[in-house]
Amino acid sequence: MRIKDTLNLGKTKFPMRGNLPVREKEWEKGWEDNHLYEQIQKKNEGKPTFILHDGPPFANGEIHMGHALNKISKDIIVRFNAMNGKRSPYVPGWDTHGLPIEQQLTKQGVDRKTMDLAAYRELCAKFAKSQIELQRTGFKRLGVLGDWDHPYVTLHPAYEAEEIRVFGEMFAKGLIYKGKKPVFWSPSSESTLAEAEVEYHDVKSPSIFVAFNVVDGKGLLDKDTRFIIWTTTPWTIPANEAIAANPRFDYVQVDADGKKYVVAAGRLDFVKEQLGWQDVSILKAFKGSQLEYMTAKHPFYDRTSLLILGNHVTLDEGTGLVHTAPGHGTDDFNVGMKYHLPILSPVDAQGRYTKEAPGFEGMFYDDANKVITDKMKANGSLLKLSFFTHSYPHDWRTKKPVIFRATTQWFASIDPIRQQILDEIDKITYLPDWGKTRLYNMIKDRGDWVISRQRAWGVPLPIFYAENGDPIITPETIKHVADLFGQYGSNIWFQREAKDLLPAGFTYAGSPNGKFTKEKDIMDVWFDSGSSSQAVLNQRPELSFPADLYLEGSDQYRGWFNASIIIGVAVTGHAPYRQLVSQGFVMDDKGHKMSKSAGNGISPTDVANKMGADIIRLWVASVDASADVPVSMGILQQTAESYRKIRNTMRFMLANTTDFDPKHDTLPFGELGSVDQYLMLRLNQVVQTSLDAYKAYDFAKVFKTVNAFLTNDLSAFYLDFAKDVVYIEAANDPKRRAMQTVMYAALNALTRLLTPILPYTMEEIWTFLKEDTDYAALADMPVVQQYPDSENTLAQWHEFMQFRTNVLKSLEEARNNKVIGKSFEAAVTVYPDAHLAKLLTDLNTNVRQLLIVSKLTIAAPDAAKPDEADTYENAAIVVTHAPGEVCPRCRMTREDIGVDAHYPELCGRCAKIVAAAFPETEQTGLEA
Repeated sequence: MRIKDTLNLGKTKFPMRGNLPVREKEWEKGWEDNHLYEQIQKKNEGKPTFILHDGPPFANGEIHMGHALNKISKDIIVRFNAMNGKRSPYVPGWDTHGLPIEQQLTKQGVDRKTMDLAAYRELCAKFAKSQIELQRTGFKRLGVLGDWDHPYVTLHPAYEAEEIRVFGEMFAKGLIYKGKKPVFWSPSSESTLAEAEVEYHDVKSPSIFVAFNVVDGKGLLDKDTRFIIWTTTPWTIPANEAIAANPRFDYVQVDADGKKYVVAAGRLDFVKEQLGWQDVSILKAFKGSQLEYMTAKHPFYDRTSLLILGNHVTLDEGTGLVHTAPGHGTDDFNVGMKYHLPILSPVDAQGRYTKEAPGFEGMFYDDANKVITDKMKANGSLLKLSFFTHSYPHDWRTKKPVIFRATTQWFASIDPIRQQILDEIDKITYLPDWGKTRLYNMIKDRGDWVISRQRAWGVPLPIFYAENGDPIITPETIKHVADLFGQYGSNIWFQREAKDLLPAGFTYAGSPNGKFTKEKDIMDVWFDSGSSSQAVLNQRPELSFPADLYLEGSDQYRGWFNASIIIGVAVTGHAPYRQLVSQGFVMDDKGHKMSKSAGNGISPTDVANKMGADIIRLWVASVDASADVPVSMGILQQTAESYRKIRNTMRFMLANTTDFDPKHDTLPFGELGSVDQYLMLRLNQVVQTSLDAYKAYDFAKVFKTVNAFLTNDLSAFYLDFAKDVVYIEAANDPKRRAMQTVMYAALNALTRLLTPILPYTMEEIWTFLKEDTDYAALADMPVVQQYPDSENTLAQWHEFMQFRTNVLKSLEEARNNKVIGKSFEAAVTVYPDAHLAKLLTDLNTNVRQLLIVSKLTIAAPDAAKPDEADTYENAAIVVTHAPGEVCPRCRMTREDIGVDAHYPELCGRCAKIVAAAFPETEQTGLEA
């Protein structure tokens, strides 16, 4: 028999290399074939629920790293709760209506304006469904478990029907109305935009100072005086109807270089500097309130502008007199309504001037800036033109500037329920904490919600019109349209005439001839997804309202979070979520946001097929997603290295517990050695910390806690000296079984803890454990144990680990000085203080073995310390080369080699072990 054959060298079929791109696909198929998601739901029937409601990604394009961060985070949460005593179903969703799909069809050569609208919408639906399939495949490849065969989709008839009922409920409560207001208008999309559809980018804009001649100064101002306004939108001057002043501010009439002007007193120095005035004297001073109802001449049209008062006028910029075009600004509109001004908006859907702007008809608004400033320069009303760069609203899809444009739209009124929404916001838990302030302020400050869109692909507004123009929205019509949509889908709105969409025999006083028309606009896509609490949570039997958690990107405070709470409160009086978690954006390693247009994106599908989805999942679990998170192939390579260390440490424990039967070989805690008990206590701490971190959605803490335990406690300490026990001692030796008890307990607990993060790898490890469930996902999270005197034991071992660190330093110094090579060549003498001496005794453990040295001498506390000793706070340490020879079996340097004549090559310890385990070798001897 060879010496090697007398060792318990660990063996396992669990491969060192994960081969994740291949193995993960096999696992994914197995989960699907064996209905793992359904098995999990059955296992948790009757348990308390935890509902994470999926914010629907838009069905357009392959998944990106932002999708990966979002979906994997949700999967980690759902998997954890399903393993932690909760019934936690996950119903994925998709948002399918809206402009991006129309744009995709345009790219494919489809011309909407030449097609039957219903047929065009069918093409949109077909494209959306193809994108759902593309993304569903990508999400499943990332290991995300869910009811993928029954997702919620905003184009599904049942969903659209519920959205119509939501609209009807809000109308019945007086929250839906039709009105003309300035709204964000995108000429590039030819549609209104909600606030959530607007993003801000820097642009270069003109800055102009314009003079308006006094027409009627109410006896206070001479006709040769001019009001000065400042604006950055010359193109809105044709729509000017008024000049606003603040009633509380002081204003002055000045003589500037021989001409009379009016500005706010608090802006005089600024205006003087901007316009280069040299000789300035104040002629009169008066309150803004005195300017009310004066009139001034429009800079180039034959009409007057009214002087009005408004508290929106500030002294932060400009002249203190504000150019007011009620058709092109919210403040302008509000103050204009107070003074009954015309709501003039002489710009069409494409951003071109109409005949209401004589001299500019057909001109694109942005091109008109130069024409208008040239016109005012020629007539002397333009006092100064310059340019500056500032942040300006853009269409988030086309990335082109938007304008404020007064149009007739349908709105959802916020004011009647604003306080109720704010009260609900106070009841919600937020992560990060600042989410509350952000959502609160957005609701507090937001105007009414424009819910109509002038597009083709969406859910139509369920509104009919009578012959006299009255809009018709009744409980009867809402129910009928909702039922039709539920049966046929919303496309029926475009396939049938209005009379065929109304209930049979429907009459209305405003239509004496029985003729009706129907609304052509569709609903804002945020109304679509915002209705999901009613269309999904309140409809799916496995779900419930409100959800425990909504988790999305931080941009959703103005998007889905916002729309959902408005609709939830409007319909039910309650927020649709108990907790809100927001995440940052995925950035490249230079801090730039990833996007297709920037060309800096990374495809998670490509990464999964090259490195493995578990690598992406580990990256998700390793970052602080509450802020923006960087990712690059270099970062993923570092993550893969962390994964390799996790895998190899788990593999080492698998290999060394192959012959361990947990049902028969596990030792009770009280029968474990001191160091084994310490590791069990540390494992218990890891379990407690990890469970708490999972509950707080702090995946990074789970990863760091488990990884530190694997790296520091196990790999660098316990498993390092374990070889001297599990390899060397007899198979059934209590010391070996004790270490295997710890290893198996660690394997079992860590596999469960890591299953939500690394499901593919942990499920593979699970097949090598001797547990009752077929899948780790069907097991429960480990339970925190109560061990006796744990705090004191942990404190003692913490001190020992500090002492060990000092010994390792001295060993390294001896190695550098060529005194030793491997640590088993060392003889260590410790000169401890009294406290350390007592500690090393009280631990009741083989300290030499733990330090992996061949000889250890612990001197008396009062022994003299040699001059050459390394001195530390509580000990002096001397390292010399151990006397004796190397035992070929245990690799220690021993002085008792050959003490047993039957085994001349072995040390006394190994000879005793081999003789007991393999008695025949006393006669046959051992081969090298």
